[in-house]
Amino acid sequence: MIIIGCDVHPEFQQVAMVDTETGEYRQARLQHPEQARTFYAALVGQEVLVGFEACGYTQWFERLLSEMGHQWRMGDAARIRAAQPRRQKTDQRDADHLLTLLLEERFPAIWVPSPAERDVRQLLMHRHKAVQMRTRVKNQLQALAINQGLRLRHQLWTQRGQQQLQALELLPYAAQRRQELLALLDQMERMRAPLDAAVAREAAARPAAVRLMTHPGVGPVTALAFVLTIGDVTRFARARQVASYLGLIPGEDSSAGKQRLGRLSKQGNALLRFLLVEAAHHARRGDPELRRCYARLSHRHPSGVAKVAIARKLAVRLYWMLRADLEYAQLKVVRMPASPSHPVVARTIDRLSGPPASRP
Repeated sequence: MIIIGCDVHPEFQQVAMVDTETGEYRQARLQHPEQARTFYAALVGQEVLVGFEACGYTQWFERLLSEMGHQWRMGDAARIRAAQPRRQKTDQRDADHLLTLLLEERFPAIWVPSPAERDVRQLLMHRHKAVQMRTRVKNQLQALAINQGLRLRHQLWTQRGQQQLQALELLPYAAQRRQELLALLDQMERMRAPLDAAVAREAAARPAAVRLMTHPGVGPVTALAFVLTIGDVTRFARARQVASYLGLIPGEDSSAGKQRLGRLSKQGNALLRFLLVEAAHHARRGDPELRRCYARLSHRHPSGVAKVAIARKLAVRLYWMLRADLEYAQLKVVRMPASPSHPVVARTIDRLSGPPASRP
């Protein structure tokens, strides 16, 4: 078997490889994409395992290895770096380090979504960026109107508000900016409609996302993003792991019996975290328990802390709905202890979902 540690860069990759049968070892620097394609094509027909860090620019490389029949693993970059205490860092050392982790079976492999799931993630990211661009354009128009004494807030986007904005007497360059921003806003509105329709279709095609949308405040965007980010829900043994995975827990530096909690770790998918906080605003209005929780927390803490707390509770609820195959109406019956294996929830799930064999 040939095992390869691969330090991938946008323009090239440094590989360290060893043949476990002969003990032959070599290093090479491969330019992308031709030299890399030639190198791995020469190994077709042999058992090959390639390990590399998650870096965000490897989709073409993953596709290349899969097409050639090679096995590959993507590793957690932070854990890989933490396993190397030396201060000397070079491409050759990094490749050797990856190879060592593979040989010693200590390589911290991570879950990787399928190409189809990644493509739908691109849809969500494209819509998110389009909404952000529209918001920036709206903010500029609001500032332009306020500078002329026209403060209408959200009513600026009504038909009457648009007429008042158009009627403002501006100097030539300011008037030109107003017209171009309005044209750009109209273009962004036309772009968002088909993106929303595509997201709705993708969510409707996934039973898990449809189930999550039964919860108040959770629409197609949040439900689809949650399903695609969490993936196989059985990867998480308990809800606390989901909150940690999404970066909705505080950083901690505790020692000697003293607990020191900091700000949110934010070690997770930033888009889903943003969507959960946004969805929490609507969820607390439609769910009495979340509404009471928000009111209690907002009296004792800043509103931002209360919002994030509700977002965490919402993430835990969505995890339970996937894990136990429950809709919102059934979830309200189940009390949520720390683990799905808790006897109280296990008995309730048995009553709501049927025999244990039917549950994930």
